[in-house]
Amino acid sequence: MADPKVPTALMLSTAATTKKVELDPQTFGARFHGPLVYQSVRAEQAARRRGTAATKTRGMVSGGSAKPWRQKGTGRARAGSSRSPLWTGGGIVFGPQPRSYTFKVNRKEQRSALRSALSMHAQRGSLAVLDTSSFDAPKTRRALELLEGWDQPCPTLVVLAESESAAALSFRNLARTFVLVADEAGVTDIVGACSLLVSEAALAALTSRAAAPTASTEEAA
Repeated sequence: MADPKVPTALMLSTAATTKKVELDPQTFGARFHGPLVYQSVRAEQAARRRGTAATKTRGMVSGGSAKPWRQKGTGRARAGSSRSPLWTGGGIVFGPQPRSYTFKVNRKEQRSALRSALSMHAQRGSLAVLDTSSFDAPKTRRALELLEGWDQPCPTLVVLAESESAAALSFRNLARTFVLVADEAGVTDIVGACSLLVSEAALAALTSRAAAPTASTEEAA
């Protein structure tokens, strides 16, 4: 009999039999830490911003550097250059320039936020483990039947290993279903999904990423 304190997840496969898979209690049984999750989501979204917006200053726009007309006697306002920001086609004052929006989040905080996101799915039953052995070739119908039998709300995030390309091709065309490699799945992706489907190989990779460092690993680092 399984320990009630050990979190479990349903194993999904095309076979009629269903079974439970025990999860790492430190990774999938952690307390949800809202501030760390919020900070990690902000950092990931900021890192994804391209930051390529740019405007031209008066030194970059085309135009003559000569005075458009003499200072006095024309009845018009004084003007020193057609590149002035007051003129149409002139330079932009204090406009956006290419920049990086990234900011640092400590490694321990990132791991804690990832554990919180994974534990949230484990505690509410929206996490399942996928048996990819049945996907020897891409089959979208088989993937659709598997998700319909699971009966979880969308959007669904499917996390797979790089070698599980057949399963990735089976799920990628389904509506409101997103496929990511385990190394690329962030806290933003996991928190934003209503249900999480993870392969056995990806489950091991996520557990390794979210595991709290021991004293020996900290000394080695």
